[in-house]
Amino acid sequence: MGDEKVTRRGFLKATLVAGATVAGGWWFRDRHPVPARAAAGAVQSFGIPGAAGRMCIVRGTDPAKAIRRAIEEIGGIKTFVQKGDKVLIKVNCAFARPAWVGATTSPEAAAELVRLCREAGASAVRVTDFPINDARTCFLKSGLGSSVTQAGGDIFWPTPASFRPVRVSDGVIGTWEVFYEPLAWCDKLIGLPTAKSHNLCGASLAMKNWYGFIGGSRNRFHQDIHTVVAELGAFIKPTLVVLDGTRLLVRNGPTGGGADDVTPGNTIVASTDVVAVDAFGVELLGLDKTAVRYIALAETKGLGKSDYRKLPGFKEVSI
Repeated sequence: MGDEKVTRRGFLKATLVAGATVAGGWWFRDRHPVPARAAAGAVQSFGIPGAAGRMCIVRGTDPAKAIRRAIEEIGGIKTFVQKGDKVLIKVNCAFARPAWVGATTSPEAAAELVRLCREAGASAVRVTDFPINDARTCFLKSGLGSSVTQAGGDIFWPTPASFRPVRVSDGVIGTWEVFYEPLAWCDKLIGLPTAKSHNLCGASLAMKNWYGFIGGSRNRFHQDIHTVVAELGAFIKPTLVVLDGTRLLVRNGPTGGGADDVTPGNTIVASTDVVAVDAFGVELLGLDKTAVRYIALAETKGLGKSDYRKLPGFKEVSI
């Protein structure tokens, strides 16, 4: 998912019928968290050795061309995805909202990234999120479901069996119910967040996108949201992050309100540094970087550099 309205409720029950195109539904109740099970192993790092410090900002009105150029400039898709890899793409599909609202990753960006991974020889490409609303409704209304499948990918749907307690951090989160199944399935993990404002932590970008791997009753995290986002940045180590700045939700995030809240961004960023991506994303949204405190916290943890222009592999191009 990557975002919260007021609470993130633990789910009581969900049913999925094999081959069905419409889910029976998800119900979330704070008083019924996911039952505890045996703790799963730690989530592996999906990073590529020797690829640290790479980042390219591409300005252009064609999302597909911008994604291809951004990834090419940091080494090309075959640097990150090899033949036979199972690739998981974590989008932001938290809400049952149409794409123009800016609350979800754009379908065009998701489709192009799926195509690129397929061209690199990936054996399977799955796109996922654990939304606030019914997952199938979110992927339908956002347009992400159809765009992903038409590009040759599949959706990794969350079910109660997909979650396991995992030691996320030694801090605020601790051991928590994690959307573990897709993380255990994949060989490579690519984050594909959208760029938007957020009423609790200022901005929802790369690190906030990992919220969609956390289940249970998460409203308690809102009291220390910046620490939690930084802890998630340390917990999830992706292969690559691609920031979808094609449209920017500059006000009323994370859900969005109307057309006046959205402005064209015409920007794609590809990087192996989540701190750098988020620092740039805050600037792109026109926000005060000091108010988005989790960026500094993550940098203190050694997760990346906020002064992205000083990265050894930084580039910026227009197409």
